[in-house]
Formats: sequence, C-alpha cells, structure tokens
Amino acid sequence: MPKNKFQDVVFTIIMASVMVYGMVAYNIVLNTGSLENWVFGAVFHEWPIMVLIAIALELVFVGRLAMKVAFRLVNPREAGQTQIMLAISAASVWIMCPYMSFFAILLFKDSHNAQFLAIWIQTTVMNFPMALLLQFFFAGPITRRIFGALFREKNAAPAPQTERG
Repeated sequence: MPKNKFQDVVFTIIMASVMVYGMVAYNIVLNTGSLENWVFGAVFHEWPIMVLIAIALELVFVGRLAMKVAFRLVNPREAGQTQIMLAISAASVWIMCPYMSFFAILLFKDSHNAQFLAIWIQTTVMNFPMALLLQFFFAGPITRRIFGALFREKNAAPAPQTERG
C-alpha cells in the first residue's frame, strides 16, 4: 500500500485506469446489449477524460472520505490488513460510483434530458454492483500487484554470513 504522497498518486493512477476501463466497457455493453470485440477499443473514446476525473476526485476528495468511512466500519487497530483493505475499497466504490456516473451522463449521455435525475439514479444503481465486484476481484488485486512490483520494499540488512571452520 502507498507509504507517501508520490506512491498514493501512482496507486491512484493505476487503480483509476483499470476501474474506468472496466466500467466504461460495462456501460457500453449495457447500452448496446452485447459484448463484442469492438467494445474493447471503443472504451478509449471515453476513457481518457473519465480517468482524469477519477484521479482528481480520488486525490482531492474521495480518498480521505473513504478512509474515514472505512475506519467507522472497521477498527484499524483491531482489524486485519484484508479487512481494512476491503473496507476502504467498499467505501471508495460507495462514494465514487455516484460521482463517476454523474460525470459519465453529463459528458457522454443525453445530459440535457428532463429525466437527468432519473437517468443518474438508474445509472448509479446499475453501475454499483459491477464497480464493487470489479474493485474486489479484478482492479484491486491487479493494482496491488502492479504497485507491489513497482515499489518493492527493501528487506532489512541481510543476515550476516558466518564462516564454517
């Protein structure tokens, strides 16, 4: 997990990139009614702007709020690392999903529609279960694996070698 602001930014960039890719693909499938090969490339129409929005939201607002919410769900002094990670992940999705759904509708759907509020609520409700599953089972593990490879912790001094006589 990130240990300083630089690592937090790197972790956020990786997580946002993976989550946004998955959620944009999911929404294209919802809108078209089927998953076809072209969807994997079509994601990149919306992906750049949505990644920037997700990174900004996470770094400015959501990250701190998600930690506060998570630490109301679990006591960090008593909970294991997995419980803490799951609580933070769930809180992040809970907070981020309505915001990202709002921006997606505003930028890529008929946002001038009189039914905007209804469309936003429906989109958020449809996105939430997938975002939670994507976070727990795909984006979270992949992001932690990539992040761990980038920021391997150095072991303490190696054990001294003894001569055998």
